[in-house]
This record gives sequence, C-alpha cells and structure tokens, in this order.
Amino acid sequence: MLIFETFLQYWHIILLFFIVAILYSSVGFGGGSSYLAILALTGIVFTQIRTTALLCNIVVVSCNVFLFFQQKKIDFKKTIPLILFSIPLAFLGGMVQIKQQFFFILLGFTLFFAAITMWFSKQIVPSSKKNSNSKIARNASFGAIIGFISGMVGIGGGIFLAPLLHLTNWDTPKKIAATASFFILVNSIAGFIGQYASPNFLIDWNLTSILLGTVFIGGQIGNRKSNHFFTPIQLKKATATLIAFVSIRILWKYIF
Repeated sequence: MLIFETFLQYWHIILLFFIVAILYSSVGFGGGSSYLAILALTGIVFTQIRTTALLCNIVVVSCNVFLFFQQKKIDFKKTIPLILFSIPLAFLGGMVQIKQQFFFILLGFTLFFAAITMWFSKQIVPSSKKNSNSKIARNASFGAIIGFISGMVGIGGGIFLAPLLHLTNWDTPKKIAATASFFILVNSIAGFIGQYASPNFLIDWNLTSILLGTVFIGGQIGNRKSNHFFTPIQLKKATATLIAFVSIRILWKYIF
C-alpha cells in the first residue's frame, strides 16, 4: 500500500527516470547527472538524492558493462590505472559529511561543468585511430580527481571522463564508451558504500525500490534499441541544456 501511495506521489519523477534510463543506456551511459538534476528539484532530502542517483546508476550501467565485456571492448590493462585511485577516492568522497547548502552549491557547479563538457565534447577520435602511449600517471590522476568528486556529489563520473579520454586520443570511441561505463559502475558502487558508511546515510526504500525497477526496465529497453532513438551527439545537446538549466536554478537559490 505504501509503495502504491509513493507511486502516486512521485509518478512524474518515475516517468522521467524511465525516459532517462532508456536514452542514456542506448548510448552506453548511466544517467546519474540527469537523475541528480531531477531529484534536486523535488525537495527530497539531499543525503537521499546522492544515494538514490548512485543506485540507479549501478542498475542501468551494469547491463552496459556486461555487454561491453562480452564484446571484449574493455581494455583492462589501460582501464586499471583509471580506477586504481578512483575507487578509494570515490569511497572517501561518499563518506564526506557535508552540509545541505554546500552540497547544492557543489552540485550546481558540477552539473554546470558537466553541461558544458557534454555540449562541446565530440567524437573527435576516428574509429581506426587511438593513442597507444597512454600514460599511467595521467590516467591515475584523471581517475582520482573524478572519483572523489563523483563520490561526494553522487554520480559515476562518466560525463567527465569520456570527454577527457576523447581529447587525449585515449582509444577508439567504442572502447572509450566501454571504459566510461566500467568506470561509472565501480565508482558508483564505491561512492554508495562510502555513503552507506556515513552517519548521515538516509534512503527512502519505498521510492528508491520503485525507481530502481523503473530504470532497470528502461535500461533494458535502451540496451536493445541502441542508437534507435537519438544519436549520442543529439542526446548530449538535449541533456546539456536540461542540466545547465537545473544547475543555474540551484546556484541562484543557494548562492543568491
């Protein structure tokens, strides 16, 4: 009965999560930034926002990682340096106790930066070319910084990592998508564990269970209809506009 009442109360959020899961999974991402943007406008307790977004990320991107693993698109030799420091730092980021105002200011700037990177990032590496001289130290630093921010805010970090990898000619676009999916998964898990270990951990399992079921179904549809809805560039542009709008609203409210 409680679940039915929760569904009626948050039906609009559930519908948006369903749409986001379909669109993002169709191009290999989890949708964490959009989940955060949606939840940030609902009045839900901020500590719950981070946890819910990470769990939804995990559900959606797990299927992507499984498919990429079957296709042997994940180069673990190059990926391990990226996650070596990102996992513990995502855990630490999740454990950090922050106040509501600081969280929303950080979230606002993070979403705004994500919107900019999503808008301007392009698939600039031809599918036949890659940089074989990927530096371990550089990969580790990328992963560490993105992992910590991701754990604090409640995202997987793929929206920051993928543009960086494209700009540095890290590998082919398909392998970058596979790496970003794996990165999102492990960091979302680490961030969630860190938040669970925090004294401020809070979650509404009635709403979260509905959202998890919703994004799972949406993710399955998106995986099977890959690239049938929008191209990655079209999705990036539309999502960047939405996230930029939400980030400006959040910053205006909590700074001014």
